[in-house]
Parts: sequence; C-alpha cells; structure tokens
Amino acid sequence: MVLQDKKIAIVGGGPGGLTLARLLQRKGANVKVYERDAGRFVRVQGATLDLHDDSGLKALKEAGLMDAFKQSYRPGADKMRIADKHAHIAYDQHEEEDSRTDFGHEHFRPEIDRGPLRDILLDSLEPETVVWNSHILSLQQEERGWTLFFQDGTTATADLVIGADGANSKIRPYLTSIKPFYSGITVVEGTLYEAEENAPRIYELVKGGKVFAFGDSKSLIVSSKGDGSLAFYTGCWTDESWVRDSGIDFKDSQSVAAWFQKEFSDWDALWQELVTAKGTSFVPRPQYCMPLDQTWEARADMTLLGDAAHLMPPYAGEGVNMAMLDALELSECLTSPEYADMTTAIAHYEKQMRSRASQTAKMTLEQTDALHSEGAIDHMLRLFEE
Repeated sequence: MVLQDKKIAIVGGGPGGLTLARLLQRKGANVKVYERDAGRFVRVQGATLDLHDDSGLKALKEAGLMDAFKQSYRPGADKMRIADKHAHIAYDQHEEEDSRTDFGHEHFRPEIDRGPLRDILLDSLEPETVVWNSHILSLQQEERGWTLFFQDGTTATADLVIGADGANSKIRPYLTSIKPFYSGITVVEGTLYEAEENAPRIYELVKGGKVFAFGDSKSLIVSSKGDGSLAFYTGCWTDESWVRDSGIDFKDSQSVAAWFQKEFSDWDALWQELVTAKGTSFVPRPQYCMPLDQTWEARADMTLLGDAAHLMPPYAGEGVNMAMLDALELSECLTSPEYADMTTAIAHYEKQMRSRASQTAKMTLEQTDALHSEGAIDHMLRLFEE
C-alpha cells in the first residue's frame, strides 16, 4: 500500500481522527494522534450524537467496534418531541409504535454521548497512539514530510499530516486559503447539570430523548445525556459580530440569563429553567459553512477530514457522521492497492469527499433556513410524514 514505511500524524482526537487512527492501525499503518487536551479525562465531552447507518455506523462496523457501540448507546435517546414556543407538543415519537430500532435500518439513528463514543475509539487504539497535550502551533515543510511544532515546545515529524482539528483547523491553511462564510445563525450552547432536580419541567418534557422547539424564527433544541444533564442550543438570526457586540458576558450565567429572558420573552416560562439553574455553562457559537464549490490541489503529504475540510451548521445532524465517513473513505484510499502513489490516493478521496460534502452542506443550509422560519414546525412535520 502507498503508506508503506510512512509516518502518519493525525492532528485532532475527535471522532473523525480517532476513527481514522483505528482503521489505519487495523491495516498495519504507523499512526500517531496529536490531541490538544492535556489528558483523556480533563474535559467533559459535549452533547449526544446520533449515528447514521450509511456513515457513522458504517465506519464503526468497518472498525470492528459495533459490539462495543451496542453496549454503550442509549436506547430511546433518539426519540424526539417537536414543540412550539408555548411548550405545546406538535409531534411525539414516544407515542409511536417503534419499528425503527434494528441496526441496519436506514432510519434508525441510535444516540450515544460523545464521551462514551470517544472511550470506545480510544480503547481500540494501540497503547500510546494518542499524544496528549499536543496543541499544535505551526508546521514546517521538510525535504520529506513535515515537522510539527507544539505549544509545549515539543516537535514531531511525519510523512503525512491529516487535519482532523475541527472548525478552527491549524492544518487547513497549509492546504488551502478558502475560508467559510457566516450562515446568519448564532447558537448559544448550554449544559445544565442534575436536570431532574434543577429543571424538573424541562426534564419531564425531554423524557430521556430530545425536544426541538420553534417560534418567532428561533430554535431551541434540548437533548438528554446519560449523566443526568441536558445539553441545549438556542438558534437565532444575528449579525456575524453579535457575540462581540452584544455586551453579553458568556462566562457569567446571570448575563446570559438576562439575554435569554429578553430574547425569548414571548416563550413559555418553562424554558427559563434552562438558564436559571445554578452551574449552567454557556458557549456562543456563530455558525459557519465552507463554500459549496470549494476545491484545492491534492498533495501527497497532507489532507483534511471532518469540520476542518467541510465545516457546516449542525441542523441536519451530519457533522460527526460526515467526519467518520471521511475517515472510512480516506483509510480505504490510503490502503488500497488500486492507487500507485499518495497523491493519486488522496486526490481520489478529496474529490469524492468534497462532492459529498457539497451536497450535504446544501441540504444543511436549506434546513437551517427552514428551522429558523415562521413555518419551522410545519417543515419538521412534513419531514416525518415522508
């Protein structure tokens, strides 16, 4: 295979990067994952993920990890309620006879918390595959491959660098100068701990699954987690500079609560539980998308996957699934005897990856607009009728 005797550096230890490491190690490749986190347990992992049969689950199957996944996913966490701003339920999957619980069914999208998924992938790797506390600062091209420079003063070398380092990728600028554009929506992400005690009405409404609420061209998505917390996301049309210009201190829960109470003043008082509970944390996230027609020249020593390659808003649930499918397709190209050299293998991967991502991003942008329109609930109901 074209990877023979080559050192591979995957920058970023999210689901995409770890899936790629697992798939390549199964084929005998020499892989290191460089992750900025100081260690495995230093950061609580984010919200729940729904994995799709033709992407995320497909990658796990090829990685030989489906048994571990079945032991860790959360049955019923995929069940959705759609509500209006008054908390009136317009659609409730909990009331339906569930015929979509079989793995292999295209519409079954089992949920797993990000932390347990990361654990499955980490546990599958050879010892010391992940180099923790590796916050990359820059790269330097050598006669053969790259030298990687990290914040702690250490360096590493690699013949192939794969950027799996997300929306603010440090690797991407070495491959392309194309930048994302602002979608018009800014999300405020929150995590509410001990939800049954701190937000009992919301906790009951979510019912162990998720709630999508819409009104006034805004969205509010709330998901349960296995540790008893709730992850939630507000979605509002804002100027691109809103986070900077709003005057909100997002590290001060009272400041965020004051904004929420004003912005969602016409919504039922139930929703206020999300921002008034003690200990709730918030992060603002303006939503960006890569141009649908982006392209760049393939090279033999670098490529991208996941958000580093094709950032898009989250409103079609495709982010982690796209990253894991990227990992699967890239691993297949790099280990296939079909390709005579690295450039050819990577060019094939990137061509199909960009084409697939462009189609998904177009659909995602359409979904983003629809979910932040006055007709959002009707749009969602039509989706479930199809």
